[in-house]
Amino acid sequence: MAQKPGIPKGTRDFNPQQVAKRNYIFNTIRKQFEIFGFQPIETPSFENSETLMGKYGEEGDRLIFKILNSGDYLSKVDEALYTEKNAAKLTSKISEKALRYDLTVPFARYVVQHQNEIEFPFKRYQMQPVWRADRPQKGRFREFYQCDADVVGSDSLWQDVAFVQLYDSVFSALKLEGVTIKINNRKILSGIAEVIGASDQLIDFTVALDKLDKIGEVKVKEEMRNKGISETGIQKLQPLFSLSGNFEAQIERLKPILSASAEGKKGIEELEFINNAISALGLKTAKLQLDVTLARGLNYYTGAIFEVSAPEGVTMGSIGGGGRYDDLTGIFGLKKVSGVGISFGLDRIYMVLDELELFPETITKTTEVLFINFGDQEALFSLQAIKTLRENYIKAELYPDAAKMKKQMTYANKRKIPFVVLVGEEEIKNNEYTLKNMRSGEQNKLSLQALIETVIG
Repeated sequence: MAQKPGIPKGTRDFNPQQVAKRNYIFNTIRKQFEIFGFQPIETPSFENSETLMGKYGEEGDRLIFKILNSGDYLSKVDEALYTEKNAAKLTSKISEKALRYDLTVPFARYVVQHQNEIEFPFKRYQMQPVWRADRPQKGRFREFYQCDADVVGSDSLWQDVAFVQLYDSVFSALKLEGVTIKINNRKILSGIAEVIGASDQLIDFTVALDKLDKIGEVKVKEEMRNKGISETGIQKLQPLFSLSGNFEAQIERLKPILSASAEGKKGIEELEFINNAISALGLKTAKLQLDVTLARGLNYYTGAIFEVSAPEGVTMGSIGGGGRYDDLTGIFGLKKVSGVGISFGLDRIYMVLDELELFPETITKTTEVLFINFGDQEALFSLQAIKTLRENYIKAELYPDAAKMKKQMTYANKRKIPFVVLVGEEEIKNNEYTLKNMRSGEQNKLSLQALIETVIG
């Protein structure tokens, strides 16, 4: 008995309706990317291992899918190493390539490799799949698409402002109202760590602070103590635990906390610049919110940090994120090339639009007219009409076999095709077509032009 086929955990098949909905999101994002002046690039699905490894931290490295070398890949492994069973050492001998973990590091590699062909500042967008050996769960997959936009070669904060506008424009075009664009600044976090005497524990401090809305103030403080942050330092953080109000109010409460940190004050200045610009320009449907607990991507973000959350009432993690990085290309030898970029979480956006029933009905519409097949003569006559319909951008097809009428009509019903055309000897003789409206059941004999006008509506 043949084994039942399946797919790996964390991957998915997509039916025609799902693909149509995904393409609607892709096309909406792509259109906004291009309106904002971004150019498309593509990079290979796999990179040399040394390009990816060591760029995402120890945890990230563990989630990278490695590709085994071709041929007898174990033949070059000596017995001692094989017996040692050290996965890290062994992997370097049997795998030289890996599936990309994200689009950012391959983009940095692309910029360095093609720097003499690029006009800076370089604005690129990229919409391609990435792979992570993560534990699958709701909204998290092992194979998924990222939709990224980045600018490299400029440290202007006007680029940060433009990315806030880009987020707003995309979600507005998707009719997804009420999203929140959360923003923080790495310099703010560094300044706070400096003020509480924990500069050398920045990651420990921010990882704990990031959990404030999940585990509460008491447990956050407990975690900080366990990481060795002093009680005096924790007391200095007290105003952060009750930080609330609008953007301007939170900034004013941050200023005295960071008054002794030049780095922190710089972060405040950058956030004020972005907020003042957005206040003057306005947003369509999104809102900009300061969140000092936001600490994603600290391994490479150096300025603004963005994260987009779904509207209230929708249980979903972030649906977008990004930030500013001052030297990402430095990992490949090209120093002092500032950049800032954002990403859209396609799969999570899909789930949110689906839950809120925001997909337009028209995007899943496929064939509009099905011609019933009564035989070769009728099929040829039908195909001449189908050719004209297609030239008028009407989706039309001929049922391929001269099967029983009931079978063909059942096919049309299951495909939810709104119109069926019947062509017999009489129709051919009179050069006309019997058009049946599958919703109302109404049937009429029409000329080809009248048929076209009826279908178009």
